[in-house]
Amino acid sequence: MADANLVDRTLLKTFVPPSALNTENFHELAGKAMIEDVPQGRTIFKAGDNDRKTIYLVEGEIDLVMPTGQKLPLKSGTEPARHPIGNQQPRRHTAVARTACKITRIDSDLLDILLTWDQMSGIEVGEITSSDQEGGEGGEDDWMTRILQSKAFMQVPAANIQAMFMRIQEHAVKAGDVIIKQGDDGDFYYIIKHGKCKVTRPSKSGSELILASLGDGDAFGEEALLSEAKRNANIIMTTDGVLMRLAKADFNQLLKEPMLNWATRKQADDLVAKEGAVWVDVRLESEHQANGIPGSMNVPLFMLRMKADSLPAGKKYILYCDTGRRSSAGAFLLSERGHQVLCLKGGLNGSG
Repeated sequence: MADANLVDRTLLKTFVPPSALNTENFHELAGKAMIEDVPQGRTIFKAGDNDRKTIYLVEGEIDLVMPTGQKLPLKSGTEPARHPIGNQQPRRHTAVARTACKITRIDSDLLDILLTWDQMSGIEVGEITSSDQEGGEGGEDDWMTRILQSKAFMQVPAANIQAMFMRIQEHAVKAGDVIIKQGDDGDFYYIIKHGKCKVTRPSKSGSELILASLGDGDAFGEEALLSEAKRNANIIMTTDGVLMRLAKADFNQLLKEPMLNWATRKQADDLVAKEGAVWVDVRLESEHQANGIPGSMNVPLFMLRMKADSLPAGKKYILYCDTGRRSSAGAFLLSERGHQVLCLKGGLNGSG
């Protein structure tokens, strides 16, 4: 039986961006979307508030009061009401109930993480190898050479690379060992020193669906670390072998952060105006249409892998989302492929 205190799921499915979530993540969100009754005349939030909530109008009418005193009415069931109310942090308007109404306040970080999980749900493979050649027994350091020659590591300071090789752990594995289990938390970044493994997911019929095969020098596991997501596939050894694994904290400190560059809104606008940098909105199309930066490209995070090679080389790309979480994950993926990338610091909600 449905909880009367929760937003009707059919209605919640009309809101942007919750409508884009997959079934599992939508249900996670729906279980926390509580109805709140607001009497006529009550203030829902004030200009200047930094409440980290994404608020939707479920029923009734409200006024968004601008700093000038002008009132912008909003009525439930209309197209504008499908989007969050005044969704900037800190708040730029004051929202007041024009009639008795119902709203739902959703934790913005939870929504953003669920969206990131959704859009990072590609194959759990780093694709950082310099070649796909197979066969032949290389030397003990071949895996290091292949890693160092990849685009991903060319941007990492030499001191960090040295520290990585000092902190990385050798881990012997056997055929049939499950290295990563779908649904688990991300804990390590892996490089295959030698051996082979397969990337799988269960199909709808329950059988095993093989998504990819990996071998010497291939890396995997970074996507869950980038997005703070659950693992989205299984990685199973098909031969005996040895993996090199780097703990999440070391991955973030030594590899992720050096490959991320942040820009304030003013710095980013200057780069666009003076150097021809390109704004890229990694949110969903519906979010981009609602409040995208004028002139920006829209390449949703889940499409970045496919679109990366079609982006003109030599340009600077400034990625943005609402908070910086999705854009930082996208920036890492584009940096792996050799693009010059920056992220809007704080995202749209924190860029002023």
